[in-house]
Amino acid sequence: MEELKQQLQQAGIPCREAESLAAHCTFKIGGPAKLFVQPRTEEELCSAIGICKSCGVRYYLLGNGSNILFADEGYDGAVIDITALETGIGITGTELSAGAGVRLSALCKAALEQGLTGLEFAYGIPGTVGGAVYMNAGAYGGEMKDVLVRVRYLTAEGSIVEAAATELDLSYRHSIFEENGGCILSAHFALQPGQQDQIRAKMEELMAKRLDKQPLDKPSAGSTFKRPAGAFAAALIDQCGLRGHRHGGAAVSDKHCGFVVNLGGASCADVLALCEEVRTIVKEKTGYDLEKEIRVVR
Repeated sequence: MEELKQQLQQAGIPCREAESLAAHCTFKIGGPAKLFVQPRTEEELCSAIGICKSCGVRYYLLGNGSNILFADEGYDGAVIDITALETGIGITGTELSAGAGVRLSALCKAALEQGLTGLEFAYGIPGTVGGAVYMNAGAYGGEMKDVLVRVRYLTAEGSIVEAAATELDLSYRHSIFEENGGCILSAHFALQPGQQDQIRAKMEELMAKRLDKQPLDKPSAGSTFKRPAGAFAAALIDQCGLRGHRHGGAAVSDKHCGFVVNLGGASCADVLALCEEVRTIVKEKTGYDLEKEIRVVR
């Protein structure tokens, strides 16, 4: 780890030790990272990954941390902060391009400003472009794969390649990046001409739904469980009488049973124990086996 730190410093890549990961995720849970790396350019990002590999130090690529549960003991390696990248949004006709660290909210606002429709569903998803592509994020009937055209990424072998969206095995909350070890650098999206007032109205409508239905006033990582085939996780959890069910500082939200929230001081252990209790009870009472959508990083 000391060798990694020295090499990063020699390369001029910002990094610091013992950074609290709770401060970098929406759950507000997690211990320290041994090293927290904040590359400012694609070149620094690729270099940081290469240095980690040459030093034999494991690394984790972190976006906005909106779907992550970090371990209480932290991360024994390097966490690379993609949001530190100083990349922007490009516009070519009806196509938008954006760096992996760009927040979805900024991408949606850029589409609105250009009078381009197709990304309204993503407004309010608290993630980055890279994270959204990685998990094929979606909401209100839309998914990233509906508008994604192509992606530039760093392969596990260290080459930068470009791939069409059709090559990325995009499905429900899944992409090929979960298996191939690639690091998304940027993505291109094909939209359609639209009316600004209609686009704005749709974005405001969906945001109002989020505010009305979701517990946005409490730390969480969004939907805790994936949607099981033929049912809805929130409805199953509610049906089993688990609304408000607690374990330590973690609870099933009173407002939306699909969310586990941090009531204050919740630990990773609290959340995992609560998830297991919910999963067990739902399985016993309904026969459905819930799978976590949040990603546990140890």
